[in-house]
Amino acid sequence: MGNLSVAFDSKSGQLILIALLLMVASFYAGTLFSATSSSSAAVLRSSTLPSGRSSSAPPARDETGFPNRVVLTYRTKSISIPPTGVNVCPVEYNEHIPCHDANYTLSLIRSSKISKKEELESHCPPAESRLFCLVPPPADYKIPIRWPASSDYVWRSNVNHSRLAEVKGGQNWVHAKGKLWWFPGGGTHFKHGAAEYIQRLGNMTTNETGDLRTAGVVQVLDVGCGVASFSAYLLPLDIHTMSFAPKDGHENQIQFALERGIGAMIAVLATKQLPFPSNSFEMVHCSRCRVDWHEDGDQYDLVINRHTECIVDLIDWYLDVSDGILLKEVDRLLRPNGYFVYSAPPAYRKDKDFPTIWKKLSNLTSAMCWKLIAQQVQTAIWVKPEDDLCRQQNAERKLLTLCEPEEDPVPSWRSPLRNCLRLNPDQPYFQKLPPRPERLSVYSRSLEKIGVTPEKFDRHNRFWQEQVSEYWKLIGVNLTEIRNVMDMNAYYGGFSVALSALPMWVMNIVPATMSNTLSAIYDRGLIGAYHDWCVPFSTYPRSYDLLHAFHLFSHYKDHVEGCGIEDIMLEMDRMIRPQKDAVSLDHSNITGEAHFTQCSGQSNLDKFQDAVHNEVPHNIMWKKFCHYWDKRKLKRTTN
Repeated sequence: MGNLSVAFDSKSGQLILIALLLMVASFYAGTLFSATSSSSAAVLRSSTLPSGRSSSAPPARDETGFPNRVVLTYRTKSISIPPTGVNVCPVEYNEHIPCHDANYTLSLIRSSKISKKEELESHCPPAESRLFCLVPPPADYKIPIRWPASSDYVWRSNVNHSRLAEVKGGQNWVHAKGKLWWFPGGGTHFKHGAAEYIQRLGNMTTNETGDLRTAGVVQVLDVGCGVASFSAYLLPLDIHTMSFAPKDGHENQIQFALERGIGAMIAVLATKQLPFPSNSFEMVHCSRCRVDWHEDGDQYDLVINRHTECIVDLIDWYLDVSDGILLKEVDRLLRPNGYFVYSAPPAYRKDKDFPTIWKKLSNLTSAMCWKLIAQQVQTAIWVKPEDDLCRQQNAERKLLTLCEPEEDPVPSWRSPLRNCLRLNPDQPYFQKLPPRPERLSVYSRSLEKIGVTPEKFDRHNRFWQEQVSEYWKLIGVNLTEIRNVMDMNAYYGGFSVALSALPMWVMNIVPATMSNTLSAIYDRGLIGAYHDWCVPFSTYPRSYDLLHAFHLFSHYKDHVEGCGIEDIMLEMDRMIRPQKDAVSLDHSNITGEAHFTQCSGQSNLDKFQDAVHNEVPHNIMWKKFCHYWDKRKLKRTTN
């Protein structure tokens, strides 16, 4: 097949390096988005770019070479970058998450624009109310500890919050050790270690004959993950976990997880579907996850004991087909024969209201045709049925409500929860997927449904294997320095698969406004989420070591106001770690607008188009662009 390596010969490589300097210089020095700037002017600026630039630290020109000002700046309708470059937010905004701002959310609640139960969901302010300045790191930020040591230790100064250590230290979530946080692998229901707990789950799912891998588990959704030790201890089994938790009183738990190098994002089960496709996980795990699975969200009022996390007061309820709406969301996400693991007081305690809650859970799961296969110590495990016969019978008996069939299901992006159970339209064609690593290269029915042929799938995979090898030549970094990676427009997951032999994990993002390929990505044993880059992502600043944007800017260049290339790049700056990298591959019709510098070389349109997608008219001549900017936010700190 044709590939794009022609653009990476020795001569063009020199031009690429100029492009790398241009990108960081122009973004911070005010030329990238200026309507009057030119590429030649930007290249001149790049010649003065110093190494070790601290782009988010308070700028002193004699120390950094950059004149950016520290000013709290909001987005304006017409974006104009000052001559001094994009302003830097004050240091107190070093943990700014635009769509999880407590003050903005509180204003929505007080004005009755959202309900109290929506409080922890993502709420993005309108464009004119968003900050438009670079989010700085804290003053004593250090370059993160490398994987795998980061799984056990991270710098305290990078996540400078002590509450979890104070209230969860006895459960071995996290302990302070000098300048470090130490993660001994404990959790609320596995304070003696996640490894022992995971082995117990393996025994429970295999009738004492194996582990979770032999039970068929490849992908896990961990609800209310804490600091993600459960996920970390699943990795030796080559089980990959999408961990999530809200931004709530358990301060910065997702920031801890990401600093450790474990895949996680901010999310909550409340009124919206989770941003993952149906039938994606072999296991959904809840260990004291603070979710009331038995309720519908409208018929209860509860008080949480902050020290024991136990439900201590519940008003009366009654069994109704509308109950258990959150449990129905779990059913949507589970694959046939998938497990729901529930480690919580109702599974074992006989005091207070726990027996009543357990009875209701039992009634709900029975109506959904889940089978309770094990109940030991503090854990219960159900399995979702492989076929829909029982569900159809229970629907006829009015024990549950079935969803109306969907011809072309839309991505579950900010979609309201549905109080019904989905039948599997592909049940007659159910495909048993192999374990990893074989699953990485499997041609799934999800690909067939979206019109991707086996031949196109094979070309796509070969294209990314070759392209990634060229990326490493371009970036020139020690690959052990890269752990957290985001592919901002993942298509079929080929970029992620090309990295699968390296000690990295990839958050595969499928824009909600593009072709729905995320099911195919999950069918390859990968993890990811739906997102719309018109709004910021639900993660902490400094979450990723590498951002990859393939044909992302060209997709968004004509979107509505407040959704421009400038906004996306600002968000990329927020998400990426100091001294880390971003790579963009796109075509020429965005370069005039953003003043990117062109790499030499020209790809074969037909072959390139077939390898990746076929949405571009044949009369458009594609050129190779490799745009890169190196985040030199601060001088390297000795670990």
